Amino acid sequence: MHRWSRRAFLRLGGAAAATAALAPAAASGALEPGGGQGLREGLFAEEFALLRARWRDVTAGSGFDARAEPYRTRLARLGAQAARHRDTMAPADGWLWPGQAFPSFTATPARLQAMARAYVLPGTGVTGDPGLAAAVAEGIDHYRRRVYAVDAEQTGNWWHWRIGVPRTLLDAAVLIGPHLTDIRSAALRDAVDHFVPESRLGDYSGRSTGANRVDLCTVMLLRALLRSDPGKAALAVSALSPVFRYVDEGDGFYRDGSFIQHTTVPYQGAYGASLLAGLATLLAVLHGSPWEVTDPGRRNVFDAVEQSFAPVVHDGACLDLVRGRGIGRRPYGDHKRGREIAAAILVLGEAASAAERDRWRAMVKGWAVRDTAVPMLKAAEGSDLAFHARLAAVVADAAVPAADEPPGHRLLPMSARAVHRRPGWCAGLSMASHRVAYYEHGNGENLRGWHTGAGMLYWWAEGHGDHYSDSFWSTVDPYRLPGTTVSTRRLPDGAGGAWGDTCPPARWVGGATDGVYATVGQHLNGLESSLEAFKTWVFLDDAVVCLGAGITAADGVPVETVVDNRRTDAPLTEDRAAGWAHLEGHGGYVFPGPDRPRTLRERRTDGTVARSYTTLWIDHGVDPDAASYVYLLLPGASAGLTGARAADPGFVLLANTAHAQAVRVPALGLTAANFWVAGTAGGLTASAPCAVLAREAGDGTAVLAVSDPRCDLDGLTLTWDRPVGEVVRGDRALATATTGRRLTLVFGPLSGRYGASAAVTVRLS
Repeated sequence: MHRWSRRAFLRLGGAAAATAALAPAAASGALEPGGGQGLREGLFAEEFALLRARWRDVTAGSGFDARAEPYRTRLARLGAQAARHRDTMAPADGWLWPGQAFPSFTATPARLQAMARAYVLPGTGVTGDPGLAAAVAEGIDHYRRRVYAVDAEQTGNWWHWRIGVPRTLLDAAVLIGPHLTDIRSAALRDAVDHFVPESRLGDYSGRSTGANRVDLCTVMLLRALLRSDPGKAALAVSALSPVFRYVDEGDGFYRDGSFIQHTTVPYQGAYGASLLAGLATLLAVLHGSPWEVTDPGRRNVFDAVEQSFAPVVHDGACLDLVRGRGIGRRPYGDHKRGREIAAAILVLGEAASAAERDRWRAMVKGWAVRDTAVPMLKAAEGSDLAFHARLAAVVADAAVPAADEPPGHRLLPMSARAVHRRPGWCAGLSMASHRVAYYEHGNGENLRGWHTGAGMLYWWAEGHGDHYSDSFWSTVDPYRLPGTTVSTRRLPDGAGGAWGDTCPPARWVGGATDGVYATVGQHLNGLESSLEAFKTWVFLDDAVVCLGAGITAADGVPVETVVDNRRTDAPLTEDRAAGWAHLEGHGGYVFPGPDRPRTLRERRTDGTVARSYTTLWIDHGVDPDAASYVYLLLPGASAGLTGARAADPGFVLLANTAHAQAVRVPALGLTAANFWVAGTAGGLTASAPCAVLAREAGDGTAVLAVSDPRCDLDGLTLTWDRPVGEVVRGDRALATATTGRRLTLVFGPLSGRYGASAAVTVRLS
């Protein structure tokens, strides 16, 4: 990778000052080509030359031996493809290549970009070939005149015109450099300025937020690189600032680790991944330049690696519960997104502290080692040589350990998501609330994702990292997603508003956690249904306690709680008298109450592939009134252990009503309660709706984690009927505490904590 020269560093102060002085003139149009343009190019020639080299190294690839495998074969293949594209190019009014009609918003620009990369990368056989570069230049100009013209009518998705097409064309243009003549370069500049004017970056709203804003800034930086324009470079950097700030609503990063796009959709696994990749690239390319990103808010991006992204990556795959409408696009899309996040993290590490870089490399190496379903290093060979080179270096470095997944619980209340990790298994929970959509559909995608926010409980035992990857979404029964409680009323494709436009009215969605265990709850309202229910999950070491109460509907159809729906034909063993079931190689299910699940073994197809499913569900009947359920999920458990837990479930049910749901786990000294209204359960009394997790430690102390999932409490009084000697550690929200025969905690306003838990440590007496 290129380093900034001593001469360049000596000029940084003056260059930055000149940029600040020229930026207003550039924005006003006072600097025209041939006048101010020549001044800019002369003043910043060296800086922009270095930036272009840096762009090439970071995005096209560097740091590998082109003579070694797998690079030699991959580069030769890229070169052969580029040569074929060059030789078959036949510009005409209706195409650039025969058979690839205009407007081709993705395929044609992508070919030009691939050709440009073959031109700059070593070992392609066409490296530095002027004929190839000339073909790329001709293709860019032909596409610009026929499709991306200043007077063209914008059709289809806005994204192609403002982000996809200009980013790809500009990338190709920057890579081939002076082979795109000044006249053609100026024409491309004018087209980009028409579709992506500076005003797009003037207001942080609408289609210029989050990942879209980062993409627009990337286009603006490429536009700057194309014409050595310091004003555009300065604007690209300054317009990033709103992305760095934490938000309390709408698009962006939240303090709890949530990331939202399209206003209501949790999206680390698509827009978030693109945002992270875009920011990592910009930070790496601009590092040390006159336009280095210095906004103090960029610290939040580095924090997001471990707060927002790592929690939703399991063994190299990005969890579907944060992938929006993209979940059904292609098999193993979760692993592809996981690789994109890993690639972005390694690039971002180049601008991070040494300690962060070391942690991140160990984390990514752990993902790569454990992703046996789609081996990360092998998959990178065919898609991203730059990532492959970085990852190969990390995997081969004996000094970098392969970090295990950190055990514990991550609750993301602002996006109605939770992820629980214990040795040997992982679970993820997807809910909906007044601020988080039932689901997202758009552009014809995910039209039957209606119930993914109805308490869908994903879980992975060892060896099942591809469980939801292999054509799950195209073949699963959309009315029977695991963990959900649903009305079986038939819904039309795309029910509810597109782009996450439909949210339920319920506010009580979230829970309380001490970072190890958690009680999570959802006041559920059915999509286009009269269904209402109260659902609780208590996440433990080897199990999830699942409770449902107040299940009521008047749709004239049965209501079901789907205990599980596994993509497997593994043997299923049931002991209905003892109240348990076991799925070989997966785990067990215990039913302490009178409910016994119905089961179904079926082969389902989407017309092209077929997959086997094993479904267990509780039938609440037609139009239930205050129905309930209790069951225990045991990921990875053997049949013997499942039977033993049926004899001794390990928890005591304290309450399971529409007022409160609570359990006690004696072996852990844990009491978990979700109060839907003020009330008492298991020695805990709450003056208002809240979630409480109380855990006694073996050293004579206990921790109480308390949250306000509704985010509307001006105050809360919590009483624990347990003798307490003193408060060891309070929380800033704690107003007063009374100890003695019982503990009384009085909290001030909790609404401003946005669902986060307030922890209080006490010494028992």
